[in-house]
Order: sequence, then C-alpha cells, then structure tokens
Amino acid sequence: MSRTVEEPGPEAESLRVVVADDQRLVRTGFRMILAADGIEVVGEAADGVAAIEVVRRTRPDVVLMDIRMPELDGLQATRIILGEPRDAVPDASGAEAAADWVPRIIILTTFDLDQYVYDALAAGASGFLLKDVTPEHLVNAVRLVRSGDALLAPTITRRLVEKFAAPIPPSEQRVGSAHAELSALTARELEVFRLLARGLSNAELAGRLQLSEATVKTHVARILAKMQLRDRAQAVVAAYETGLVTPGGSAEPGV
Repeated sequence: MSRTVEEPGPEAESLRVVVADDQRLVRTGFRMILAADGIEVVGEAADGVAAIEVVRRTRPDVVLMDIRMPELDGLQATRIILGEPRDAVPDASGAEAAADWVPRIIILTTFDLDQYVYDALAAGASGFLLKDVTPEHLVNAVRLVRSGDALLAPTITRRLVEKFAAPIPPSEQRVGSAHAELSALTARELEVFRLLARGLSNAELAGRLQLSEATVKTHVARILAKMQLRDRAQAVVAAYETGLVTPGGSAEPGV
C-alpha cells in the first residue's frame, strides 16, 4: 500500500478500535502502537464469540480481526458482525445503534495467500494485514479504512483473489445480488471496474483513462452503489467472481 495518511490534527475526529486476537502479546502490542498515535482501543477479544460481543457493546469504527481464533474464527465473526441489521445492535450504553453504523474490519493473518482471508474479503472485510506489519503501516491502515477506503495492497490482493476466486454460474446468482448487477453499469463504469479490480488507484485510473480524479471517484462510487458493494476490496472479489476479470487476463479494458 503506497498511500500515506497525514498525522491527525488536534481537532481530528476520534477513532475507536477493537482488537480481536487469541494472542495477548499481539493485542497488547497493537494497543500500544495505536494509543501512541492517539487511536483509542475500546475493547479486546481473544476469540470470535467475544469479538462479536465486544463489537456490539462498544460500536467501534474499526475492528482488527484475527482470522484464526478459538470458539469462532474471524471469518465467521466477520460475517455475523457485517450481516446483522444495524438497528438490532446495541451501543455501549445499551441503546440501539444508529442504522448507518457499520464497523470496518481489517483481517489479521500470518499468510497472505489464505482461503480464509479471501472469504473474509468476499464477506465485506475492508482489507487485511500481515501480523508482522510495521507500526506506521498499522496506524495508516486503520485510518485509511476509517475514512471509507479499502486497504488494498494491489499485488498481494490480486494474487490472493486470482488464487481463490471462482466465477459463480448464473444459475447460482441470487436475483438482486451484486453479481447480477453488471448490466446496470455503463460502458465507462465497466472500464473503470476492470482496472479497479487490477488494483489501480484513483490517480492511476485517472491517468490511464485521461479523467480527473474527481470523475474517477464518482465512477467508483456509482459502481459500488449499483453493485451493492461495501468498498473496493469487495469490488475486486466481485469482478473476478462475475467473470468481468479473469485470472492472468489483461488489465486493458475490453480484453
């Protein structure tokens, strides 16, 4: 990931994080790193069941979720957290959560090419980090997904998706699902979608298509809305599963 996030100003909006990992040392280390940068860790969990409870209770902005934990793994916990109706989740005081509250989930893993990680991205996780991540990268990643972007290291993400993605036959696609919405995209949006799935940033898309970055952002936002996708991470998965992009294929639109 090449994007650098600027240091927050004194009036920057608070950022609340939950760390879920079965290793106490990892949780403590991440808490210290985040706290040193002014990021509040509002809860910790050592297994997936506890992670769900802590997230429901604290309503964090970002969850750092270990993919392999006892009781319930991070993949299942991610699916449950992101699949719950927002108005059914209580906040820290016991009141119901705002309907638009959705935590961003970053998957923690030891191996980048991991079926569980791929499945978590497909379920709506905003990206993944290797556990040996540097402090600076960890902080930047948390701030990046909090801003609504996805944490995509293009080379690793593409390798991951190409290894595990399998096109979904039309007979298995649910009516109204993201995979059934390609026909709603314009020719330009399909062009942007193909390149986005190859890991190009907004700046790279703008340069390739000779558009302004503002126009690219508008196209990306429309693609996500029409395809009913949470962010660019899910968009990459969807592009491969729909067959819009094929493993090893050219990044050139229309090829």
